[in-house]
Amino acid sequence: MDNQQLDSYLRLQTSADKLTAFIAFIRITDEFACTADELELFVRSKGVVHGLRTDVLDGISRNPLAYCREQTIIAQGQSPSPGKDGMIRFVFDMDNDERRPAEGEDGKIDFKQVNQLKNVKRGQLIAELVEPSAGPPGRTVTGEEIPPKYGKRAHFKVGKNVVQGGDGSALYAAIDGLITLTDKVKINVFPVYEVNGDVDYRVGNIDFVGTVVIRGNVLSGFRVKASGDIRIIGGVEGAELESDGSIEITGGIMAGNKGYVRAQNNIRCSFIQDGIVIAGADVLVSQSIMHSQVKAGHSVICSGAKGLIVGGIVQAGETVLARTIGNPMSTNTVVEAGVNPQLRDELMELRTSLRQSVDSLDKTEKALVILDQMAAAGQLSPDRLAMRIKLNATKRQTVATIDECKDRMLKIEKQLEDSGRSKVDVSGTIYGGVKIVIGRYTKFVKDSAQRVSFRLMEGDIALAPYHP
Repeated sequence: MDNQQLDSYLRLQTSADKLTAFIAFIRITDEFACTADELELFVRSKGVVHGLRTDVLDGISRNPLAYCREQTIIAQGQSPSPGKDGMIRFVFDMDNDERRPAEGEDGKIDFKQVNQLKNVKRGQLIAELVEPSAGPPGRTVTGEEIPPKYGKRAHFKVGKNVVQGGDGSALYAAIDGLITLTDKVKINVFPVYEVNGDVDYRVGNIDFVGTVVIRGNVLSGFRVKASGDIRIIGGVEGAELESDGSIEITGGIMAGNKGYVRAQNNIRCSFIQDGIVIAGADVLVSQSIMHSQVKAGHSVICSGAKGLIVGGIVQAGETVLARTIGNPMSTNTVVEAGVNPQLRDELMELRTSLRQSVDSLDKTEKALVILDQMAAAGQLSPDRLAMRIKLNATKRQTVATIDECKDRMLKIEKQLEDSGRSKVDVSGTIYGGVKIVIGRYTKFVKDSAQRVSFRLMEGDIALAPYHP
């Protein structure tokens, strides 16, 4: 049966979106007969060329009476599939909050290194928008392509201390801090990292570009490093604390001769026992400093109700003030003022370096004397000639190093001489057995005294009445 004959029996329709084609019988008689191929040619002649259901066409050709009562779908197009939604790509994996110990290059597990903070610097890229992509295009039953669909665009939920780039596709940190999501989607950079509890194996070591607040204790063996301040609402054991700002500890430091506490500005706490404490400016202690090494670029103040310094060594660039220094048992206690601890340490290193350089120069010169004698006798082989040249170069370098050491040592010693304003003040009692150092001068306290001030007078350390 040809197309014209089939046209008198069948009617073809398509849906409004042209994604579906239907066939329906206008009439049916005993004379109706056609093959599946003839039916397909008829459908195609009507413009339906894509998504043909050949199994349905075959069924109509075999048993037309089964399809004569209602319209039948004989072709189905494809709707365009949705594309991939846009997304926000962070510089850190914000979904990974799992705390795992760090594994070193040697394969060893560091169980204290479990806290990988999402630190960013001011101006650093923290997130960028990934554009949505298009899905595969669709196709109508008439063979026309349907344009692809794009996924949904992502948008930043801008929080605190972040700024968008010019085209809005990137987010940058406005301050140094920690990337933090609030309300699950709002992006912030906070300048403070808080620990609600102890710094232990659950929290691990901390290295943060802002201020760290710890509402608990810092246990032995752990490390807290901050570009800002460190505030601890608790105590510190034998841990390592390092701050580019100041450190404040509401409790005390009981270090057991382990770790250290170091700040570029001030360190404030209630007591220090068996610890190493180094401040660029002041160390302020309300109770006691016992058997510790304390160094301050400016002052060490221990003037609370107890205000005790006993044992160890306390160094300050200008002033040491305490209520009580030493004890009745004459425990060895050293208090130094007018000695910038960093300069004193550098001076000691320079002296060691100078001694090594002088020893090296002496050995070089002795070897050169022998080689010079051999050269004068014409017994210098090529190897020994090369050694002589090398040793002469070593000698010149060593002499230059010695000169640099001496110049630097002279400058430091001149600075140490300028200790006129430096003093050690005792508002209560100082006991025998205490060694007082001001600048380059030393005084051993033999008998206890009350309310005294040690300061330089006419090239010696003198006692004067203490006046607050």
